[in-house]
Order: sequence, then C-alpha cells, then structure tokens
Amino acid sequence: MTQEIEIEFKNLLTKQQYEQLLQAFHIHTNAIHRQINHYFDTPTQAIRNLQSGLRIRQINHYYECTLKEKNAEHVHLETTDELTAEQAKRMLNGEGFYAPEVAKRLAFHNVPLEQLYVFGSLTTDRVEIPYQEGLLVFDHSYYLQCDDYEVEYETNDAVKGKTIFYNFLQQYGIQKHDTDKKIARFMKALQAQKSL
Repeated sequence: MTQEIEIEFKNLLTKQQYEQLLQAFHIHTNAIHRQINHYFDTPTQAIRNLQSGLRIRQINHYYECTLKEKNAEHVHLETTDELTAEQAKRMLNGEGFYAPEVAKRLAFHNVPLEQLYVFGSLTTDRVEIPYQEGLLVFDHSYYLQCDDYEVEYETNDAVKGKTIFYNFLQQYGIQKHDTDKKIARFMKALQAQKSL
C-alpha cells in the first residue's frame, strides 16, 4: 500500500500539439506504454460527490486500485493497493473488494463497498519524462467515442510546479485551458451519450 500526496497540473492539447511535443522530446513509440483505467462508483455517485475518483489501473500484467481524494486545487491524496490479476478480475465483476487500505478510506467516508460497480473504462497511451525536478506526462486517451490529448506535470512543490508548468506551456505555444481530470471528462462524455 502506498499513500501519497499528488500535485499535478494538466492541460488539454490538440492532436497536432501532442505530436509536436513527441517530436520535440524525441519520443519513440516503444517509450509509450498503454494503461487501462476501470472506474467505480455507487448508484448514488458517492465517490463523485466526494470530488474523488476510484479506479483499477492495468498496465500489462500489473494491477492496482487507487482512490484519489481532492485536498486542494491541483492536490490529491492517493491511496493505492496492488492487486493480483485474480483480485482485479473479481472486483471488476463485482465479486468482492480486495484493496484493504482503499477500503479503509472508503469506510471513513461511509461509502458502501457492496454498492460499487464499474461504470466505464478509459485507455491511455502514456509517456513519462523527468523534467525540471518533476515528471512531464504526455497522454493520448480513448473512451466512448472520444480521443483526447493532454500534458501533465507532476511535482512536489505546488508553487514552483505551477511556474514551471506555465513556462512550459508558454515555451511551446500552448494556450492554457482549465482541464478536468480524465474521470470527469469520461463522465461528461457518458452523460452526453446518454442524453442522445
């Protein structure tokens, strides 16, 4: 189990900006790895109402369950348990909950584990690059009928990180956009699809 504070800044990109950044940083296709996020909530959206996200992430044969709780703007508390493939499969099928530390945080918020279900999955092709005391991330995500691109900057210092990230955007001519987290973008796309 790990519990850490995540400080990250993010900005949506156009496909062209994303491709230009891959070129500028000399990223080869073998440096891009695929991850699949399976998102959970209850029928009453208990997780969403906490401004949080609950997911199982799969990278090749590695699985982890993470609860991300919003602490402040750009800051989240992440609680993560590693899972076996069998535990992940059972959780995705609604046959129990095998992430003990995540379960403790959910109990703290009175979220009923037996009501959790998977409401969708999102696939991301990701590149991570060390950058100015932090980590630069280029993501291309696929979900429902959507494709989107974003850049993230993860740091240990919110003030310094914000300056570094905004300077990065300026350097590459990228307009700053308020950017929702992936789970929020997924939810918006899901609601748009349901209203058709």
